[in-house]
Amino acid sequence: MAAPRVLRPRATQVLRALDTTVEIETPEHVLFSCSLAGPARRALAYLIDLFVRAAILIAIGIALSLASLAQPEISGWKLGALLLLMFALEWGYFVACESFMNGRSVGKRALGLRVVTQGGLPVSFGASVLRNLLRAADFLPTGYAVGLLTMTLDPRFRRLGDWAADTMVIIEERPRLREPIRLHPPPTAAELDQLPTRLDLPGPVLEALELFLRRAPELQTLREDELASMLATIYGQRLNLRYQNASRFLGLLYVRAVGGKPSVR
Repeated sequence: MAAPRVLRPRATQVLRALDTTVEIETPEHVLFSCSLAGPARRALAYLIDLFVRAAILIAIGIALSLASLAQPEISGWKLGALLLLMFALEWGYFVACESFMNGRSVGKRALGLRVVTQGGLPVSFGASVLRNLLRAADFLPTGYAVGLLTMTLDPRFRRLGDWAADTMVIIEERPRLREPIRLHPPPTAAELDQLPTRLDLPGPVLEALELFLRRAPELQTLREDELASMLATIYGQRLNLRYQNASRFLGLLYVRAVGGKPSVR
């Protein structure tokens, strides 16, 4: 199976530079867009991870100190154990998190970020190791100066580690509960009686109807009628029904298809 192809931004998208989104095409030629994580959000996620690592180090340091008080003979190992822990946290923390948390660390998860490949696929263990080994180069000369400069100049906000591992960091959309669609005024028994008792609409048609009904209040009347007529004409002829308002007719079709009941008068 061929790898997904990342589409290059079109010239018409220049004015949307601040939108920080990228379009990705899957092998099945399905397009989806991702929001890219910028330097500020990624820096905040790194600070959260820094506090997490410091908390782990402090907790284990306290435990070793208490253990050395109870058994003085192990006090000589305390410094070596702390140094080994610091090394493990510095080089293994992000790799372990991204491998076991599907491209996220504690900080990334808190801010809704995830590391993925340029094709939108989950990051592999090898890619995670490579991108995190190059943190040393991104840190130069201090304070991630090289990494921040690279992210600022790159249209997908990639640092050197992302360039080498062919990865990027995206913002995940948090799931939101949508309010159910309600017609105003509510459908009456007389309106619904004109429609078939059982109306099975294909999934894509239901999705198109729902999208239209959610956007209809934001559209101008002429534009709403124009869009509604495209689908209302087809189903009006198919069901041998007449209607006066195309938008209302589509709303009634949707209500009937999802099992809606008439309003009680």
